[in-house]
Amino acid sequence: MRQIQLTCADVQDSDLAKKRIYPTHKPFLGTPLLCTRALILLSHLGICFLLLNHQEGSRNTILKNSDQVLDGMSYSRNMEDEYEKFIRRMNPPRVVIDNESCKNATIIQVDSVNRHGILLEVVQVLTDLNFVFTKAYISSDGGWFMDVFNVTDQDGNKITDEEVLDYIQKSLGSETSFTTSVDSVGVTSSTDHTVIELIGSDRPGLLSELCAVLTHLKCNVLNGEVWTHNTRAASVMQVTDEESGLAIMDPEKLSVIKKMLCNVLKGSNKGNEAKTVVSHGATHTERRLHQMMFADRDYERSNEGCSENQKPDVKVVNWYDKDYSVVTIRCKDRPKLLFDTICTLTDMEYVVFHGNVDAEGPEAYQEYCIRHIDGFPVNSEAERQRVIQCLEAAIERRVSEGLKLELCTTDRVGLLSDVTRIFRENSLTVTRAELTTRAGKAMNTFYVGDASGYPIDPRIIDSIRNEIGQTILKVKGNAPEFSQNPQESPNRFLFGGLFKSKSFCNFGIVRSYS
Repeated sequence: MRQIQLTCADVQDSDLAKKRIYPTHKPFLGTPLLCTRALILLSHLGICFLLLNHQEGSRNTILKNSDQVLDGMSYSRNMEDEYEKFIRRMNPPRVVIDNESCKNATIIQVDSVNRHGILLEVVQVLTDLNFVFTKAYISSDGGWFMDVFNVTDQDGNKITDEEVLDYIQKSLGSETSFTTSVDSVGVTSSTDHTVIELIGSDRPGLLSELCAVLTHLKCNVLNGEVWTHNTRAASVMQVTDEESGLAIMDPEKLSVIKKMLCNVLKGSNKGNEAKTVVSHGATHTERRLHQMMFADRDYERSNEGCSENQKPDVKVVNWYDKDYSVVTIRCKDRPKLLFDTICTLTDMEYVVFHGNVDAEGPEAYQEYCIRHIDGFPVNSEAERQRVIQCLEAAIERRVSEGLKLELCTTDRVGLLSDVTRIFRENSLTVTRAELTTRAGKAMNTFYVGDASGYPIDPRIIDSIRNEIGQTILKVKGNAPEFSQNPQESPNRFLFGGLFKSKSFCNFGIVRSYS
């Protein structure tokens, strides 16, 4: 019987080592974890093996007594998954929550076996709890992941609620995985709700038109978000059927919804790029919006509305001694900023090996040492510019421009359509929206601006609140002040005529809801 020797060096040079689960620039020989990896892979191939020690050194040699396997041996994805599961079972994540060491924040430390995307998963869990990150230290070099986060609640207090602390332990301390599909999953839905994804050219009154179509088709919007950036608009909405209160299961109705919404997104210019996807309910809304706008290449369009002093300062330089690219970000701090930057780097397939975040003041500072998932740092000027543009876009998409209005009332079918129609008729355009329904209550937040680009006349806000209800619609932040001679836009009559016209009839879709 022919004996074939496979050394640890052979495993290092294999395709598996190139996956960069464990950096190849680290010493390989004599590492028990990596030898274990080789044994697991061989056992999955049904190979008998022994371990021998060289007399002259500590190098392990794996003897394989099969004639048939090595020729054309391929490593399948299933083997990789089994190996990673084995290592995670041997080294479960460890979460330490400390409320004593820091006077102003709760310290959360997470240790785990490293894998691509785990940093985003941890940040996503903490972000979904509406925590504010004041500091963060990230280290994931050498196959092990260790992060430390200083967090507070939205009022700047430590996290002391035992239920919340227990949830963090259970969420981060177990084998959790967040499955957010980048690709469309077709026309399928969950039993609770249907997810509708929309992306197209932004224009005044667009949200009102979309909501009117959904109301006409007897769809109720439960939750969702709307983002606008660089002349593009994207939205992810969870809707239910008016009659059943559940997901829309009729394939014909789903097809009609897609067609009508796509027509609205295109508007009168049929050359406009627009996309409507109806999918199942397993979607993380904010990450999906980043993925949609990234795929739409919104970062390539110049953002004329963003002044230089508001523009984030993003730099990418190479640290040649350590074979890293160093990304530094300086910008005004805001909620969920860390999630937005980590999400973008992950979706661009960059790995963060080390990081430092400081957001204790009004300005946030972030620094990351990164490599692409293929193991290389940024290696061209075009790639460097692309990283900068994508991070700038990720930061700007969620910038809260405009007047913040909060709506809280009993939910009903057509509520969103009625509210956005009133905005449209008063020449207000929605730049961002957060739509939530809890226990039968609609709690929606709108960021609105004047469609002509001028400051909002406070008399318009008073008129809108009187029509909707003073206690239902509230102004948050700094309300606009009255001016003695409000400046009129020379094109204002054009927008006013557009908003108050029966624009849906132009598409031949539905009757007017004005």
